[in-house]
Amino acid sequence: MDVSRQRPAASGDTERRSGEAAERGPRARTKRLMLETATRLMQAGVTPSVSEVAEAAQVSRATAYRYFPSQAALVQAVVDEGLGPILTWQSTSLDAERRVAELFDTAMPRIEAFEATFKAALKLSLDQWARRQAGTLGGEPAFTRGHRVDLLQQAIAPLKGQLPPREFKRLAQALSLVFGVEVLIVLKDIWGLDSGKTLAVAQWAASALVRQARLRTPS
Repeated sequence: MDVSRQRPAASGDTERRSGEAAERGPRARTKRLMLETATRLMQAGVTPSVSEVAEAAQVSRATAYRYFPSQAALVQAVVDEGLGPILTWQSTSLDAERRVAELFDTAMPRIEAFEATFKAALKLSLDQWARRQAGTLGGEPAFTRGHRVDLLQQAIAPLKGQLPPREFKRLAQALSLVFGVEVLIVLKDIWGLDSGKTLAVAQWAASALVRQARLRTPS
């Protein structure tokens, strides 16, 4: 008899297997179906409601709202899926300009690949802003956008001890103007640049901002 088969599982092993089973179970499949359906709709330029995704995915509204209680939560989940490897980006370089270039090289092609999704998310953000200004937003949860803040601050981290806190923050803020889907709107939609030229202009602007910040560093 193989006694190893009768050894009680450790609690950690049991919890891990339970988690893995849950990730592969019906709930996980339903959530994945909703995410894929929402992504497909957003890649087509639509900013769907939870009900619209439920209908397209042939899932009941009650079930859909259990996974995504609001449109903001749904769109945020789709955006995070689209961002993918951008959210886990890291650099081993100790040079801020090099790190920023690496971030742009990683992020901008991915942002362009999911351009329609990010534009649909931007549309929701602008729509909520307009309704908030008009006082008609009510208690609808706000769709927040803030990944670029953390990413850019991480990219320029080597300058944190060199720049005064105010200048460090200002550099991150300035870089945020040339990073994200808004750059595609300006350079592709308005200027008519192709992907390569769009990235080149964004990289040039980012490098110029980092160099200018260094020049302003007190000696």
